[in-house]
Amino acid sequence: MSDFFQVIADRAAFDQTAATKADLARGAALFAGLNCFEAGQSQTIHTHGGADKFYLVMSGKARMTVGEETRVAEAGTFVWAPAGVPHGVAEALERTVMLVALAPPPAVRSGG
Repeated sequence: MSDFFQVIADRAAFDQTAATKADLARGAALFAGLNCFEAGQSQTIHTHGGADKFYLVMSGKARMTVGEETRVAEAGTFVWAPAGVPHGVAEALERTVMLVALAPPPAVRSGG
């Protein structure tokens, strides 16, 4: 069976000690995955120099930052971070699942 169809709820996983990530797809032009947070967890503000990124909050609620702006994003909120713009999850306010995608995908590292 292919990975062309996936149920997000089946791929979501949580850890009390740190946010989790699960790859859904990694192609030549797009990467998609899940970021799962328990309340109080965060993602460091970071940039992707050569890739646009979006988050789609599937469930839960989190305070998110893009550029100079921080807002609460809840289920159904689409958050876009253009290439080079700092972004991240300041704090998950409750258990939260986000679909994330990067285009183009991050480079695959070889050798560890």
